[in-house]
Amino acid sequence: MKKLLLILLCLPFIGFGQKTYVPDDIFENYLENNGMGDGVAWNDSVLTANINTVIYLNVPNWSINNLTGIEDFTALERLHCEENQLTSLDVSQNTALEHLFCFSNQITTLDVSANNSLLILQCQYNQLTSLNVIGANALYSLSCHNNLLTSLNLSGFTALEALDCAFNQLTSLNVTGCSVLYFVECLYNQITSLDFSTNTALTSLRCQSNQLTSLDLRNGNNTSFTLFNSYVNPNLYCIDVDNPNWSTTNWTNIDTQQYFSINCPPTSIQEHTTNKELLKVTDLLGREIKGTNNQPLFYIYDDGTVEKRIVIE
Repeated sequence: MKKLLLILLCLPFIGFGQKTYVPDDIFENYLENNGMGDGVAWNDSVLTANINTVIYLNVPNWSINNLTGIEDFTALERLHCEENQLTSLDVSQNTALEHLFCFSNQITTLDVSANNSLLILQCQYNQLTSLNVIGANALYSLSCHNNLLTSLNLSGFTALEALDCAFNQLTSLNVTGCSVLYFVECLYNQITSLDFSTNTALTSLRCQSNQLTSLDLRNGNNTSFTLFNSYVNPNLYCIDVDNPNWSTTNWTNIDTQQYFSINCPPTSIQEHTTNKELLKVTDLLGREIKGTNNQPLFYIYDDGTVEKRIVIE
């Protein structure tokens, strides 16, 4: 009986003495100096009890190579580890995490599928070839620009409001059903098709410098747009919109071959070979004219299409 009692009395001390492995000397030193260590410098470990209740960890620009040990920060809600030298990051055990800032490292893969409380993810300026966010359905802001991603599927992310995935190698981007998404930056990729028809809150889009052949912007909210740019998409001719006349007047950041329609044909070539009747020609102010060289003019047809032309004499 005395032996059993002794064991029970020792259990709290055993739990209190549990250690977490922290192999990175800089990371361990930071924890020691901020009351999260075990009192012994350079022993590659800290007391688990000193870190498993921490909700905010701020270690930016410390030249940290390895964040092993982060898995025992089980109460962590906000992690700043940007501008270090990380090549990998495992936050699968940090299920309370809401804000993750890990930009400007050399991380190649990132999986936040277990972080269903995550609200903000900033992982730009890494070397990411894989980003798994499926399961992080609370996410409302994602910045993953300047990486090496080739595809991004955010379908059904009903909380997502802002997305910046520019300067990657994306060939596909799926944001179907992101009903509150209002801001998208996807310029400088290799995307061939974009459909924003279900993104009824969208008001800002920059998709220039891609390989687009189709672009659907019939989201019922075109007149609320504050920014639109589709320059440098040489294979894009027809753009689906709510109102071709309105878009022609207000969206001028387009290539010369691009025009607007309420129902683009399957291919742009088909559009230009079908019979259609010219209704009128207007200038930039919407004034009907017979046609003048050396100025941009809008040719409005009976099928709802509008062509922008400039004839240089």
